[in-house]
Amino acid sequence: MRAAIGGLVSLCIAGAPLSAAPVHLIDALGRAVVLPEPPRRIVTIFSSNTELVAALGLTDRIVGIDAFTRYPADAATKPVVGGRLGFSVDAVVAQAPDLVLVTPARQAAYQLVAPMERLGVPVLVLTSRSVEEVLGNILLVGRAMGEAELGRQVADALEARLARVAAAVSARRCPRIVLVTGRLGNGLLLIARPNTYTADALARAGGCPALTGRGDLAQVSPEALLAADPDVLLLAGRMDELRELTARPGFREMRAVQEGRAFVVPRAEFLIPGPRTVDGIERLAALLHPATGRRP
Repeated sequence: MRAAIGGLVSLCIAGAPLSAAPVHLIDALGRAVVLPEPPRRIVTIFSSNTELVAALGLTDRIVGIDAFTRYPADAATKPVVGGRLGFSVDAVVAQAPDLVLVTPARQAAYQLVAPMERLGVPVLVLTSRSVEEVLGNILLVGRAMGEAELGRQVADALEARLARVAAAVSARRCPRIVLVTGRLGNGLLLIARPNTYTADALARAGGCPALTGRGDLAQVSPEALLAADPDVLLLAGRMDELRELTARPGFREMRAVQEGRAFVVPRAEFLIPGPRTVDGIERLAALLHPATGRRP
């Protein structure tokens, strides 16, 4: 994995000490981003990007966040620059940032990248399509912040934890699982989609998808989920939400429910791509394979 992560940021981590020259980066969209010096005032759009900066211990440099950021506590009190009804260029500029971290979701990149470029404010676009890419983002953000070695240390520590989980679950039977991430008003359920970092995290915890052959669709009918008959039913959310779901007709008769294998997992650990995802992988591995160690 180290070689792959190194390849992800190979254009970003070579060269002289950070203080000696501008930092040259390549972001997830293939854009060349040049920082004259390590930024001191950063706007982080989306919780995941805030958590990447926080993992490096640099929350004090954050001067703006989006409306959905709740963690860590010292970042959640920063000025809000948008999020529910879009993102305000004026609100971002008002914070006088020397770097904006953004993810291409909810039109954030569309609304901010071009205007910021015209104003001369560097924007680094990050994507998180796999757990490996999340670790690569830590390296990239560390480089951007002038803390390349710290970023490497944080990524290495997380990778070592993942390696321990992989070794623990490698020889074990892979239970068929479904992770419910939400519900729609029309009765359909949202589940973890294939080819996402969430699906990757589930696999790293030693789980196999019970619903296959659906492409990248996130929506599924309750009937299809029940017909899949997973060994383990997971819900990203609260215990009361799981109790309500498993009390519904069909679900209360589900084998996983009847056999006590319906569990809640924290949304933050599986739906926000950041360092806490590794916590979630460890916790879920312990649920699916109790002999591997810690439980929630």
